[in-house]
Amino acid sequence: MIKHILLSSQPFKRSRKLKELIYMGGVNLAGNQKFKIYGTLQCSAGKKMKIENRVFFQSAEEAINLGYRPCGNCLRLEYFKWKNK
Repeated sequence: MIKHILLSSQPFKRSRKLKELIYMGGVNLAGNQKFKIYGTLQCSAGKKMKIENRVFFQSAEEAINLGYRPCGNCLRLEYFKWKNK
C-alpha cells in the first residue's frame, strides 16, 4: 500500500511520482484509507476523495488482505460478490 500524500510534499512532484508508478506497474488500484474501499484509477467516486485518504495498491489481493472492500461504483460485480458473502 502506498499513501498518496507521502509520495512528495509538492503536488507536481507527487503527480509525477504517481504517473511513474502507474507506468511501471506498481500501482493498479486506488483506495480510500478512511472508508476501506478500493477501486479502479478511473473511478469518478475515487477521484473526489481527499488526498490524505487516498492510497494505492498493486493488486486487488493486496487491498483485500489489508481489509479493503471493492467499490460499488466501478467494481460492481466484485462488490456484489463481497456483499453476498
